[in-house]
This record gives sequence, C-alpha cells and structure tokens, in this order.
Amino acid sequence: MTHLRLERLTRRFPGTATPAVDGISLDLPQGALLALLGPSGCGKTTTLRMIAGLEAPDGGHIQVAGRDVTALPPHKRNMGVVFQSYALFPHLSAAANVAFGLEMRGVPRAERAKRVADALTLVGLDGFAARKPRQLSGGQQQRVALARALAPQPDLLLLDEPLSALDAKLREEVRDEIRAVQQRLGTTTVFVTHDQTEALAMADLVAVMNQGRIEQLAPPEEVFERPATRFVATFVGRAAILAAEVVAPGLLRAGGATLQAAETPQSGRAEIFIRPHHLRPLADGEDAANALPARVTRRTYTGDIITLECNSPAGTLLAEVPGGTPAASLRMGDTLRLGVDPGDLRVFPA
Repeated sequence: MTHLRLERLTRRFPGTATPAVDGISLDLPQGALLALLGPSGCGKTTTLRMIAGLEAPDGGHIQVAGRDVTALPPHKRNMGVVFQSYALFPHLSAAANVAFGLEMRGVPRAERAKRVADALTLVGLDGFAARKPRQLSGGQQQRVALARALAPQPDLLLLDEPLSALDAKLREEVRDEIRAVQQRLGTTTVFVTHDQTEALAMADLVAVMNQGRIEQLAPPEEVFERPATRFVATFVGRAAILAAEVVAPGLLRAGGATLQAAETPQSGRAEIFIRPHHLRPLADGEDAANALPARVTRRTYTGDIITLECNSPAGTLLAEVPGGTPAASLRMGDTLRLGVDPGDLRVFPA
C-alpha cells in the first residue's frame, strides 16, 4: 500500500537556469525506508524540504496516506523531522526537548509524560532525561532529536543527513539503531544522504538522484548490482571502467581482449563497468567465459578484503579477494588470470 506519493514534483530557485528538482515521481509503501542518495546539489534535500512543507513546490503534488498535503503548512502535516544539526534547545533537558513538539500539539500532560518516557526508552536514553544537550555526546544528542521526532507518532519520519556530524564508528552504531527503531515502529521514513554505505545499509528503496532527477529507484541490491545508468554505476560503489566497441550482439572488444556480455548496445562505442567483487582469480586450468591474463600493479590491504589493481589486455581492473585465500598472497608484479561472468558486465553506450 502506497503511503507517500510524489507526482511530478518540481522546484525552481530564482536566478538558476535549471530546476533544483525536475518533475520527480515515486511511490513509497507503508513502513518502508527510502534513501534519497546523490551528490551535493542533486536536489535530495530540496525534495525532503518540500515533503516537510519547508519549501513550496513550483509544480506537482505530495500525498501522504492518500491525503494531498501539497498546500498544507508544516505543522498540519504530522511529520517528524531530524535535521543535520540536531536543532536541540540548549537550555532544555533531553526530556523537555522531546516534549516540546507534544506541547505545541496540545497533548495533555499525563499523555505527554508517557510519550516522552517511551520515546527516550526507545532510543536507549531512559536514564538521560534530565541532562542538557551539552552533557550529552554527539550520538546521544542525535538520539534525543530522533526521540523528539518520533514522540508525536508522525505519519512520516524525515531524516536530513542526520549522521554527518558523527565519527565513523559512532556513525555506524547510530545508523543501525535508527534502522532498528524504524523497523520496530513501522514508521514510513525518507532519509537523505550522500553516503552510499548508509543508503545501502539502511534503505528498503534507494532513489539515486542527479541534477534534480531520479536516475534509478530500486532496492539497494539492484542499485548496486544492476545500475540503470552510467551515473549510477559510477556514483554507487567502485568499478573498473573499460572503453570498448560492440562487435556483435553480446560481444565487445576492449583493448586487446574480446569479452562476452549478457546485454550490449546494438552497435558503436561502449563503456564496460565491472565491480571488483565480480572478478575472481582463476585456478590453473580453470576456464571462464571471460578469462583475462593480468599483472598486479598495486595491492591494498584493508583487513578481511585485499584489493588488487591489475593491468590486463582489456585495461586496468580492480579485483577484491578475501584474506586467507591463495590470491590474497599475490604481490606487485605477480601474474594471474581473472574471470568474470557475462551477466556481471554492465555495458552502456559511450
């Protein structure tokens, strides 16, 4: 069942030649988490602000649970918003910060106290109700902001890059906590981020945005494994990019190598994208539909994964191999053969 629907949503700012958001449409099911992913200036935050009522669209419609909210002011949309800056009141305790929105909605005192306690418990801060923001860590402040957004039991939860101010380890912890809380409550959520790891780890659906448009809207696995456009293939994850020529349907010439692909343009110049984890070292005598001789030119150790940068007849390749395997012992200058399945090659017109 669709809970959030955007129909041809558009926003133009004065003095700019192109729209910040250019007629985007999407349907988000009840209880799902949508990540709006893209580089700075792609329109993702503007989209979130229009959903929240903080920006007025120049065209299109916003529906929540079947209700058109396009013309409603923010306080009549029943949405919870967590900002990048947390926006906590420094002179109020954690409990008072969480209670603020409930007071504005006229929730009775007894019900308000219960909701505040429940919200703080939900985010793991039931023992921190009396503390001021300055007495809390960055992660704890973020949890207070989340509790404040959830306490009014919103129809929609909106998160605007809420983890960007946290260090890497804390960022991962809070990311997992937000996702766990969201799934527990079943709150439909829109999450803005430029971090692909966050988007892939948290979302049920990812909308990859570029220049005000959605280039692909799909589950995380599909966005990563089967990018719909060249932009998505380059923005999400790493890939070796090989210049090629289509010589026949399903057959390409890249440098000095001929490669088979499940899907190719009809003819002309093309670009081949290969994810590092799709390239596998071949054992002696092992065959593959695409087998390329290669020489290691760089080795990067990151713990459980070793990345090998290799020269091949097709061009420069990146291969990820698990630690503890024979290929993990390869060093610069060593030779090997790399195999890749035709279905793992993504090919776009050049």
